[in-house]
Amino acid sequence: MNDSKSQWLGLRGKLKKYDVRLGTASAQDYVHDAKHLSFAISRYKFVAKMLVGLGHVIEVGCGDGFGAPLIAQVVGELTCTDIDEEQLRDNCARLAVFENISFEYYDFREKSHPKTAEGLYLVDVLEHIFPEEEARFMSHLAGSLTARGVAVIGTPNASADIHASENSKIGHVNLKQGEQLRALCQRHFHNVFMFGMNDEVVHTGFLPMSHYLMALCVAPRGSR
Repeated sequence: MNDSKSQWLGLRGKLKKYDVRLGTASAQDYVHDAKHLSFAISRYKFVAKMLVGLGHVIEVGCGDGFGAPLIAQVVGELTCTDIDEEQLRDNCARLAVFENISFEYYDFREKSHPKTAEGLYLVDVLEHIFPEEEARFMSHLAGSLTARGVAVIGTPNASADIHASENSKIGHVNLKQGEQLRALCQRHFHNVFMFGMNDEVVHTGFLPMSHYLMALCVAPRGSR
């Protein structure tokens, strides 16, 4: 006689046990606003689909590394950078199981990355860069890519700021509307394709009604 309990326990018993925990920011979401994790991971899934098959890819502002494993599954080598040294040390300890991910301190406001990449992405970073830092920051991003390199830039839509939490508003010092993000990216890349997101859904609809913006940028101007 078949026994579904025995079948399930047998299957579950074969699973390899990984001691992996959430980082600080992701754990906050998990406890206080778990649905936001589904929005965040969907942004990284979009990035992964755009960068699949590339060799060396750089993440700019990796935070606690929540989305890095999605990208690492589809690229050869992933270099995750940030300016938070304490967070980077924690990432190295928590995420050591992913052999093609490395974590390093790097400040793109200062210069381009010395190791040229085929792809680059930043999710929830641009809105934290002050406007007076933006031009050199973007120039250094473009300068970190090969001539046919691809960058994906994700940031909240300025038109949705009225719905943001007070904590988010304090940290968001450089929000943009869709056409403003397109214009910024076009100054640094030859081709820019705009997408909107509402919760976990990516679309090509009316940008002012999107909660989140994604810019797919191809062929950097002034690349190495």
